[in-house]
Amino acid sequence: MRIVKWTPFLEPWEERNKWLDDWKAGFDSGFVPAIDVYQTKEAVVIETPLAGVDPEKVNISIENDVLTIEGSMEKKSEVEEKDYYRKEMRAGSFHRAVALPVAVEGDKAKADFDNGVLKISIPKSEKTKPKSIKVNVKKKK
Repeated sequence: MRIVKWTPFLEPWEERNKWLDDWKAGFDSGFVPAIDVYQTKEAVVIETPLAGVDPEKVNISIENDVLTIEGSMEKKSEVEEKDYYRKEMRAGSFHRAVALPVAVEGDKAKADFDNGVLKISIPKSEKTKPKSIKVNVKKKK
């Protein structure tokens, strides 16, 4: 008879972690770029670092005040016989969608790519821009 060390708290967690790792692997085909979203008086601005991504292969769309950025990063060459100690550089597709904080005029958006950073500027809709209203004071009779 074989003696097996009983570890009641370790075994269930190992099974759960293995299941989570397997489940997560199905979603881990690409990467998710970080984004910054901020407002100026006139526009909503989104910045995201996309170093190594061909800007011609990036698709940007705005629908119902939701910005979507999609694209792919391709590795030019990969040596098959490398014995990696650590591999963090990723290749694959990415998809990022973010709800914008105010109504925008998506058809007037501009996108620039400079030094690996994609910057998208979307003018705010006229209805969301602050308006100054003058108060008319009536004179007492």
